[in-house]
Amino acid sequence: METEDDPVERARRLFAGPIEFLKSAPGLQFLPDPEVPEIAFSGRSNVGKSSLINALTGRKSLARASVTPGRTQELNFFDVGNPLTFRLVDMPGYGYAKAPPRVVEQWKRLVRDFLRGRVVLKRTMLLIDSRHGVKPVDAEMMEMLDQAAVGYRIVLTKADKIKASELAAVTAATEAEARKHSAAYPLVHVTSAEKGMGIPELRAAVMQDALET
Repeated sequence: METEDDPVERARRLFAGPIEFLKSAPGLQFLPDPEVPEIAFSGRSNVGKSSLINALTGRKSLARASVTPGRTQELNFFDVGNPLTFRLVDMPGYGYAKAPPRVVEQWKRLVRDFLRGRVVLKRTMLLIDSRHGVKPVDAEMMEMLDQAAVGYRIVLTKADKIKASELAAVTAATEAEARKHSAAYPLVHVTSAEKGMGIPELRAAVMQDALET
């Protein structure tokens, strides 16, 4: 039985309240003032980042997927709560094979500088497609987070798309990989935006990470 002190219920009520798109920042000079905690979401192109953010917030189109994967090189900020409690940051997707080298370099510079210099960034949610597990580009992102000393949680997406036995194997392998990285949480979140699997628990984790002192 859930109580008012239950983090899952508290997070549900918080995310059921006002959540609004604030702005897109194509460069560090366009970032909003660092006035509240921030939780960032990162992942490969087509990992289901927009769908997950929409599932967490209970909105259908708060976060919009890019029409051209790998082209959107902006940090998108969303205000959570009234009064403002914290912000969600939708980071540009990485690993899109057809992205020009110039775009890839621009992405790396923007993300690296943001991760290293954003004092209010509390945690990053690193999304990995459960059908593929940790790819080399994901491992590269994990190294970047380790170097920036930004704590991160690994979130497996699209867990409804594979068999339970395969999901268990991918989860175990991902947890084993997480243990090799200094900034990674050992617990892997298993989710499906489409089916709602793991969404309440991840929502509570996002809230707790944002509000911890």
